[in-house]
Amino acid sequence: MAFKNFCWVLSLVVLISCKTEQHLHDQKIKIAFIADAHLQDIFAKFEDSNYQGIQNPVTGEYANIRTMNAQLHSTRIFNENYFAFLEALNDIVKRGIKQVVLPGDFSDDGQPVHVRGLRKILNEYSQKYGISFYVTTGNHDVVRPFSQDAVKTDFLGKDGKEQIISSSENNFNASKSELVPIITADIKNWGYKETIEEMRDFGFFPKKTDLYWETPFSNYTYQEYNFEEAQKESALEKRTYTIKNTNLFLPDASYLVEPIQGIWLLAIDANAYVPNEKLSGKPSDPHDFSGANTGYNNVLIYKSHLLKWVKKVAEQAKAKGKILIAFSHYPMVEFNDNASSELKQLFGADKMQLQRVPNEDVAQQFADAGIQVHFGGHMHINDTGVRTTAKGNTLFNIQTPSLAAYMPAYKILTIDSDSELEVETVVIGKVHKFNSLFPFYEEEYSHLKEIKSKNIWNKEILKAKDYEEFTNWHLKELVRLRFLPEDFPTEFLKSIVDLSGRDLLEKNKNREEVAKDLKENSLILSDFESWNVFDMIFDFYRLKSADELAFSKIGKERLKQYEIICRQLKKADDPKLILWAEIFHKTMNGEPSDHFKIDLKNGKIHNLSVK
Repeated sequence: MAFKNFCWVLSLVVLISCKTEQHLHDQKIKIAFIADAHLQDIFAKFEDSNYQGIQNPVTGEYANIRTMNAQLHSTRIFNENYFAFLEALNDIVKRGIKQVVLPGDFSDDGQPVHVRGLRKILNEYSQKYGISFYVTTGNHDVVRPFSQDAVKTDFLGKDGKEQIISSSENNFNASKSELVPIITADIKNWGYKETIEEMRDFGFFPKKTDLYWETPFSNYTYQEYNFEEAQKESALEKRTYTIKNTNLFLPDASYLVEPIQGIWLLAIDANAYVPNEKLSGKPSDPHDFSGANTGYNNVLIYKSHLLKWVKKVAEQAKAKGKILIAFSHYPMVEFNDNASSELKQLFGADKMQLQRVPNEDVAQQFADAGIQVHFGGHMHINDTGVRTTAKGNTLFNIQTPSLAAYMPAYKILTIDSDSELEVETVVIGKVHKFNSLFPFYEEEYSHLKEIKSKNIWNKEILKAKDYEEFTNWHLKELVRLRFLPEDFPTEFLKSIVDLSGRDLLEKNKNREEVAKDLKENSLILSDFESWNVFDMIFDFYRLKSADELAFSKIGKERLKQYEIICRQLKKADDPKLILWAEIFHKTMNGEPSDHFKIDLKNGKIHNLSVK
């Protein structure tokens, strides 16, 4: 009888266990990805200074913000993204998503005041809504591996003037400042030790609620895992590697975590710091290294231990039936819709951020190491890159847009099964209080007009009706003030910038070919007279930044016209125009990047967006 009762109880336990496991598989697990938040806590107070920032002439509230001029010369917004970040988190809360990943550049230059501000926000959402956050480092979180003094000369100060804020009195020219500089340690760049300690609760260290956690340097196995041992192994001094051709050791913040049964999140710290030819000989000297913005090309050289670890993790995930989702700050796959070669030919290898494009070897090696899905950031773009190796392994690299650039958005990954994943892009277009800082910029604009500043920014940006339009204006001004003068070859730009769409179309001297193309698409020559090459260049940057998200903004009719322009320019006798047409056409026709399904079993991607 006792034996029968034992068997009955054992059967019940097995049945309950199976049902629980089945329930977990039946539930669709959702994970949100917010890349490049670049959060600056604009309302924070310095711990060692009484300086409060400047007072909003409308609300009376004090804020510490950067100038609009600085924002419009940068690939990221510094101020309004604070509100956009909160809006995204609130949207995630409404959707009931409990796992949120931040693939690097969660802060702006690892400044203590901003890292602390971010930690407070994440803690609040964790405690209020039960959200678990998992972050990894970007080049703006740990600018150098060790803490260093820093300065920003473009904070907005009294009467619309620039305000210098520095962590030291020795790293700026005070004679160039109209206002008395502010000195505070809260503006320095933290290194690994300080940043990771401040952000320790968000993946960098194990938590009791994790089902599993390890680093590339852990000595235990999955079977023998326990929290106490993981805690011991997580100490930063145990997570170091030797820099190639030196006797220097640097921290590596990579980790693997199982927050939900069956789901492994692989956080790859792809910050690879290249040592200088001549080293100072001082311990922990930040100036012995270059920054880490190149990404994976340098990882293969200086952090080869990561590839070995990734391979081991992928093999274990497969053996144990875990779904492995990798994320890091940098792209693993070319992100220019396979137009990087043409971009180099037309613009030069040091333009268009081409130095950040990963070599093909990166995708090949990580795909063959077992990575199938990787979420990256760094580029502030919406894009999907796919690579299949000679061995038949396919890697899907999903570039997550930044909330601090056009088009402001985040990604939601839905895990339908162990072989089918759905990715949706959520645009954060309406943002509460997005224009609350505009009165500050009115003062700045007046000051710039008064001193007759050159290339003053367009005040129309202050009429933006919502945050999406604001980021559209940001990109437009960025193109005008920075990208055109810095990226485009001067003579090439001069030769085309004043041309109309019709002028471009007629670069193909074969009028019969042009007429036939127009007729087949129900268009006439005059349809191409309403826009010029600057409009096309701006739309190129919108497509480059937002990919499919820009389609509805540009409009079907204009996109059709661009398709025709590209076809006809390829038949022109100007090699540069032919390259431009090839680049533009590829940029319009990349992999699905808005709403799509990934079939891991067959290595396929299926577009779910409504055209």
